[in-house]
Amino acid sequence: MKVIELAFTAYPVTDLKRAEKFYAGLLELKETHRWGDENKAWVEYDIGPGTLAISNFSDDWKPNPGGGSVGLEMENFDAAIAELKKAGVKFVWEPQDTPVCHMAIVSDPDGNSICIHKRK
Repeated sequence: MKVIELAFTAYPVTDLKRAEKFYAGLLELKETHRWGDENKAWVEYDIGPGTLAISNFSDDWKPNPGGGSVGLEMENFDAAIAELKKAGVKFVWEPQDTPVCHMAIVSDPDGNSICIHKRK
């Protein structure tokens, strides 16, 4: 068996419209695929060679701030942080400087963790 690439990262959401305001609105991700309707759906955002999906299809799949995370590489880290703070997004980890990157962890509206990232 050989894994050849990461197919997608997915997050459960409870309020699809609210989540779309965060992902498509604030983060400015472009929707590339949707299965379902405006109330219950699987929504995909292609980012480079990867895909980030959000969905509220299953009542058994719950958001979890202690679960997995996705790291979003930002064009301008400082501008992204400023915009997220202005929008009142919750910071789980304030911006950090490491030897190889700048990073911060924020919460989406359901509490899922998202890493805002910039390689040095």
